[in-house]
Amino acid sequence: MANTISIVIPARNEASSLRTLLPKIMALISDAEVIVVDDGSEDDTQSVCAEFPVRVISHPYAKGNGAAIKTGARAARGDVIVFMDADGQHQPEDTPALLVKLAEGYDMVVGARQSGSHAGTHRALANDVFSRLASWMVMQNIEDLTSGFRVVRAAKFRQFLYLLPNGFSYPTTITMSFFRAGYGVAYVPIHTPRRVGKSHIKPLRDGVRFLLIIIKIGTLYSPQKLFLPISAGFFITGLGYYFYTYMSSGRFTNMSALLFLAAIFTFLIGIVSEQISALHYRDIEQTDHEER
Repeated sequence: MANTISIVIPARNEASSLRTLLPKIMALISDAEVIVVDDGSEDDTQSVCAEFPVRVISHPYAKGNGAAIKTGARAARGDVIVFMDADGQHQPEDTPALLVKLAEGYDMVVGARQSGSHAGTHRALANDVFSRLASWMVMQNIEDLTSGFRVVRAAKFRQFLYLLPNGFSYPTTITMSFFRAGYGVAYVPIHTPRRVGKSHIKPLRDGVRFLLIIIKIGTLYSPQKLFLPISAGFFITGLGYYFYTYMSSGRFTNMSALLFLAAIFTFLIGIVSEQISALHYRDIEQTDHEER
């Protein structure tokens, strides 16, 4: 590719895996800028990185995986940024395939984990559920919503930095934001081996966080996808309750009126949210036009 490439690796206490990962990266993509964002590590992460020609940016304390990604994206000098984890699950050998796919005209290419990858049964199931929900919201097939192994065009990625959370759910946010902006997203199948060391993800806490992020970005992407079903639920419930009370006692109750009003107000909130969403992405479209 004619573009310059930066590789951003967020790391927290990943000294043992970095000792193996960094030489592989240097051998495969020797001319790439490699940035390791040390997110408040308490092990030998910095001393291991000092053995290789990489840039190290250190957080004074652990801010989160998403915060490390944002730090690396701001510091990257390349036109294209490769994001990969430091725990050994993302194989540098897969990077050329993602870059080739990006060169076909896409704005982001995601490494989609295939069955048999060592993500844990509960995490694989949760990823599948979240991917299906997100696919319904954006009306596009999302093969892997939470994969952190991805290649992006730097200028487009930075447009959404203010939306990205500091935790582990940044892939969810950036994927849905790219779809909403109309940018091209593609997937390349990958296989992830078992990670080195202990995972920093807490299934329950981060699972709830992923779901909240999907709802938040869903309201930015297409608010009526969220508000219209809720409005319809209120209306159908009110209609059913009115039919029941009319048949049983021949009257229209306050509860039916409340449900009908809730349906109307929810629908109107959805319409207003659609307009706000359009204004939000108008600024992004203007920025993208100016860059071209």
